[in-house]
Amino acid sequence: MYLQNIHLRQFRNYKDQRVDFTAAKTILVGNNAQGKSNLLEAVELLATLRSHRISRDRDLVQEGEDIAQINATLEREAGVSDLTLTIRRNGRRSVAINGESVRRQMDFLGVLNAVQFSSLDLDLVRGGPEGRRHWLDTLLIQLEPVYAHILQQYNQVLRQRNAFLKQNQDSAPSTQHSELALWDAQLATTGTRVIRRRDRAIQRLAPIATAWHASISGSTEVLQVNYSPNVPLEQNHPEELQQAFFTKIQQRAVAELHRGTTLVGPHRDEIELFINQTPARQYGSQGQQRTLVLALKLAELQLIEEVVGEPPLLLLDDVLAELDPSRQNQLLDAIQDRFQTLITTTHLGAFDSQWLKSSQILTVNLGEISLADAF
Repeated sequence: MYLQNIHLRQFRNYKDQRVDFTAAKTILVGNNAQGKSNLLEAVELLATLRSHRISRDRDLVQEGEDIAQINATLEREAGVSDLTLTIRRNGRRSVAINGESVRRQMDFLGVLNAVQFSSLDLDLVRGGPEGRRHWLDTLLIQLEPVYAHILQQYNQVLRQRNAFLKQNQDSAPSTQHSELALWDAQLATTGTRVIRRRDRAIQRLAPIATAWHASISGSTEVLQVNYSPNVPLEQNHPEELQQAFFTKIQQRAVAELHRGTTLVGPHRDEIELFINQTPARQYGSQGQQRTLVLALKLAELQLIEEVVGEPPLLLLDDVLAELDPSRQNQLLDAIQDRFQTLITTTHLGAFDSQWLKSSQILTVNLGEISLADAF
């Protein structure tokens, strides 16, 4: 797939900016806080309808405006598509493909595929389980767009069940209403769908990530990626998993009512990362942790390509500065011209002359993008 152009209106610090992409690799160069990451964020939103940087839509709309819009033209083997995402300050969004409004947003997902790799991803190893769950869910949305709907259903049930538990905090289990039993059933049903898809995704991703990690580390270290669900996944059969879910809810009923929150379900899952059978967050240097994240990102690219049948876009947001020269070369060699790549950087020193010659180089300055001067 190839992103031909993107047009940003009132998005972040862009008033009205169109960019035409003329090479497989585009380098966006400029000082910090000029808008480089904002452009990559716009592409990420078209791919996943999510941003890894913010959770509120109003932060995406330019100050003083009510609406922001992202338009793009994407070429795939099946043809060319025009994509439009309209973001409103009040949180309501709308999407369109080829000028036709798309009623269900999950039907917009999967048209554009992209993998984002930013310095924030280094927290995948060091940070808490929430970040790893978010990473896996974002990947799953691209592998199976229906997963966005499944996850939304689960989160909605979780919010409503939490509200009920808070209202009835410190009640005795015997006084539970039949309403809680209703929420229990819905939580187990929707949660089972989430768990089974997460498990399937990790089973596919893990061996690819292990192979990439061996390649990058020179086979000196072995990476393991394990899915550790909050509800035991001894059997992947939906009915048996759902029964295990119910059993655990009953076991934690007193604690849940006392604490006023749901303690059972995939919102408490963990994705475990091991290097040489030692938890990665406790293992070795920052460099080794970065090798791990690089392996995960390359595995994402490969898995999406295998599933959708075309190479996704790669968005590298100021990440080369975080990698030493050896890991930079591993990444750049893996990319070559296989993936259309958008790269942000504050300087061009990390790239050899061949890379620079084969790349489109754009300068970003205070929300305005222009062709770079000859280097």
